[in-house]
Amino acid sequence: MDPLINVGRGLLGILAFIGIAWCFSSNRRAIPWRLVGTGIALQIVFGILVLRVDAVRIAIDAVGTFFVRILDFNEAGSRFLFGDLVDASKAWGFLFAFKVLPTIIFFSALTSLLFYLGILQRVVFAFAWVMTKTMKLSGAESLNASANIFLGQTESPLLIRPYLAGLTRSELMAVMVGGLATIAGAVMVAYIGMLGGDDRESQLMFAKHLLTASVMSAPAALLTAKILEPQTEEVNRNLEVPRERIGANALEAVANGTTDGLRLAVNVGAMLLVFTAMIAFVNWILSAGFGGWTGFNAWIAESTGGRYAEFSLQYIFGLLFAPLAWLMGIDHQLLLAGQIIGEKTILNEFYAYGTLAGMKNSGMLSDPRAQVILTYALCGFSNIASVGIQVGGIGALAPNQRATLAQLGFRALIGGSIACFLTACVASMLI
Repeated sequence: MDPLINVGRGLLGILAFIGIAWCFSSNRRAIPWRLVGTGIALQIVFGILVLRVDAVRIAIDAVGTFFVRILDFNEAGSRFLFGDLVDASKAWGFLFAFKVLPTIIFFSALTSLLFYLGILQRVVFAFAWVMTKTMKLSGAESLNASANIFLGQTESPLLIRPYLAGLTRSELMAVMVGGLATIAGAVMVAYIGMLGGDDRESQLMFAKHLLTASVMSAPAALLTAKILEPQTEEVNRNLEVPRERIGANALEAVANGTTDGLRLAVNVGAMLLVFTAMIAFVNWILSAGFGGWTGFNAWIAESTGGRYAEFSLQYIFGLLFAPLAWLMGIDHQLLLAGQIIGEKTILNEFYAYGTLAGMKNSGMLSDPRAQVILTYALCGFSNIASVGIQVGGIGALAPNQRATLAQLGFRALIGGSIACFLTACVASMLI
């Protein structure tokens, strides 16, 4: 496709998604359009630096290589514990249970150690400083958004725990959208393994794109949050990272991280088991019921060239979300792309990345450009279940804010999704 057409489609998508956010704004007259413009500019600058500037690309490739090496380190531990069950020739279920989920546990422990040593806080502070100076935001929301590049939606608020109780409604929206628009480092490593398979070059490629998506989504989350809930009150612009550490020493930090990672891995496995079973149940009702009685199953199979054999949730997701996929710059196999985006929004991104990996490996989704754009679009926790996790997790840290968190939940979900889609639009302009 012509680069100018890519840029035009990307700009159209950006305008469309900002327009959707505008429709859900609580105070349209107070929207800080200068901040919105700065946020989009930051996204584009980050994208150009990572994808087009050799020096930065080499640095990101080095970080990506580190993440890929983590897969090797994790495999050593997994092989010690599970033996041949992590063999690449095994079925996907074996590999997921004994190779992907353990990656979450290992990286969670590593992240906890880096947090204890103070290394992670310094990196977070650097990103927060850039966003505070360019977007003129409060220190707390900038720190949280930057932490979300590396940490999860319930871990990042720990960095700003002293400020949570006094945050304004707009700042809370920024905290929630920031958590929903990015993913934790632990699951990022798992996605690198899922999408890249055992091919080192493919792993490095997806590592680069997932890292880029996490960085670009931080300013996207902030600008989207400020459209949905504009700031009209004075805020604390001090930028200071609390010195709280996870554990009394390095050993306890690793142990705490391992425990947290185990909880996350079990939670991911359990949710995927339940969601997969529920989808099978609903699909049985749709296909055996309405689809079978009306002959709709045969019509769908014929109209989609056999890609969808019957009336199903996947087909419904494809129809509903295909227009969004087009706005992100995807031209081919829109129904499949829409299905994946729908699975991410209604279920979770882990399920959607699994579908993307399966379609990629089987050749069903053969367009490499669509695969990369979807990698950006899915790179966030923006789904229905995550809103409940945020209300419970952040509410436990600041009980006085629980009611406000619940009130903001639905629009925060929209904001997190839009932020991911904006990042996909910018990526489509540059790929």
